[in-house]
Amino acid sequence: MKMVKGIFIILLFYFLGEGISYLINGFIPGNIIGMILLFLSLCLKAFDPDNVKDVANAFTRNMAIFFIPAGAGLLGSYGLISKFWMSILIVCSVSTMLVIAVVGVIQQRMEKKKDEGAV
Repeated sequence: MKMVKGIFIILLFYFLGEGISYLINGFIPGNIIGMILLFLSLCLKAFDPDNVKDVANAFTRNMAIFFIPAGAGLLGSYGLISKFWMSILIVCSVSTMLVIAVVGVIQQRMEKKKDEGAV
C-alpha cells in the first residue's frame, strides 16, 4: 500500500506540473514544474518523505529504462544527426568543458568561504 501511495503522490505532482505548463503555454516543461512542486512540498513538510522514498529509490535504481525512449528518438533522427555530427560533437565538447570549469570555480569559492568561516 505504501508503494501505491508513493506512486500516487509522484504522479499527482507530475500532473499538476503538466497542468501548470499547459496554462503557461509550455514555457517550462511540466515535469520540471512537477519536480519543483514536489521538492517544495517535501521542504515544507507537506507530507512524510517516507511515503515517496521507496518509489523514488526504485525509479533511481532503474533509471536506465527511462533513457530507452530518448535513445530510440536519436535513432529515429539518424539522418539529421549524420548531417550535423561535427557541430553536435563540438557543441557537446565545449559545453562539457564549460560546465566542468564553472563547477570547479564554484566549488573552489565555496571551499574558500567554508575555510574562512571555520577560522
